[in-house]
Amino acid sequence: MTEFDAVVVGSGPNGLSAAIVLARAGLSVLVLEAHESIGGGTRTEELTLPGFRHDVCSAIHPMALVSPFFRTLPLKDHGLEWRDSPYAIAHPLDDGSAAVMELSIEKTAATLGDDGDSYRRLMAPLADNAEELFAEILRPMPLVPRHPLLMARFGLAGLRSALAIAKRFRSDRARALFGGCAAHSFLPLEAAGSASFGLVLAVAGHALGWPCAKGGSNAITDALSSYLRSLGGAIRTSSPVRTMSDLPKSRVVLFDVTPRQLAAIAGDDLPPSYARRLRRFRYGPGVFKVDWALDGPIPWRAEECGRAATVHVGGTIEEIAVHERTIWQGRSTSRPFVLVAQQSLFDDTRAPEGKHTGWAYCHVPHGSTEDMTEAIETQIERFAPGFRERILARHTMNTAAFESYNANLVGGDISGGANNLMQILARPFPRRDPYTTPNKRIYLASSSTPPGGGVHGMCGYWAARSVLRHAFGR
Repeated sequence: MTEFDAVVVGSGPNGLSAAIVLARAGLSVLVLEAHESIGGGTRTEELTLPGFRHDVCSAIHPMALVSPFFRTLPLKDHGLEWRDSPYAIAHPLDDGSAAVMELSIEKTAATLGDDGDSYRRLMAPLADNAEELFAEILRPMPLVPRHPLLMARFGLAGLRSALAIAKRFRSDRARALFGGCAAHSFLPLEAAGSASFGLVLAVAGHALGWPCAKGGSNAITDALSSYLRSLGGAIRTSSPVRTMSDLPKSRVVLFDVTPRQLAAIAGDDLPPSYARRLRRFRYGPGVFKVDWALDGPIPWRAEECGRAATVHVGGTIEEIAVHERTIWQGRSTSRPFVLVAQQSLFDDTRAPEGKHTGWAYCHVPHGSTEDMTEAIETQIERFAPGFRERILARHTMNTAAFESYNANLVGGDISGGANNLMQILARPFPRRDPYTTPNKRIYLASSSTPPGGGVHGMCGYWAARSVLRHAFGR
């Protein structure tokens, strides 16, 4: 006798999404979470001082808005509200100005001077077909795309390096705007495929913006879990799964874990050759993160930065490229590329009245425990003189702290694996159905499967679809 049709291990966005798909199909579903609270990378806590709510991992969510699966869910009915900023992104430069991304491509192009036409030619054909583009790329790579001309246009640019695409632009302003988006890839900016991240994130910004969730990223988790429970799904916290014997009886088990964790938990139930491939999966660089309780907003020299929830701090694309290249060589630099989120400017639930929060991280070598606090704060101070004077308290997390907090963040890798070209196209490795394993009971449903990292739930969605097809004949 089976206690459940399906058990999902891990309650991040992918685990909850997989559970929702199965529950909507009428199956009995249990989600197991090792931590005392659910959410994976979408948790919010008072990390610094009482009343200051900080997103522990993910903070800004363009991919949640464009997710084809999330758009089918009644998350608003379950309490999820988005908070937008006038600019999706601001990118300050040393001359006191800032490049900005607005929802409108035309308005963005108008700020880029002579590069406006080049920017428009690059982005408009993709942004004008954003819904079709995201439906194509947020799924396993098909042999024949539904929109071949659109995907050909995206592929011709996206498979190139970010530095190669940036050569279309003459100004530091346009190059930096694109380079900051591309640097979310964690790849050297001269690496093939790094341009795809710049294109995807820019198109998301022009299609729907880069919002934060009111109250914190945990609001996404709360909405997903509330909807799951309304469908009859169950969730158990403080329930670590170390071996297959820790699981209740079920027809299938979906693991929202990375390949290394799957091999550790289920290696004895998988062929040795497959388990070895899981253990050889390549992880990427990690992150060092700082959260601040602030006595006021970050005093940016460029006023445009105060109208963006996300600020990319790193100077020119050439400077960003140096840091991103160096971390792959096992070293950091004194001038890292810093991703800053200032949610409290647009969400007054994040801090006491008159106070603010700051959230920032930089990329570091895989597993590095170097303290990057000084380097991050110096970079922000460079573009926001007086920033340090507003710090009331800070909280830091290095790669070891992240992995201790969430075992999926191996070596501080928040992307579920390195975004090299092979693992962009086929995760965790080439396989007809990447969510299945040789054991017909075991499925992989994490960001180590297509379409990869980001708060969009699509890895869990496609894994659940695979389960319905293979295990339940639906």
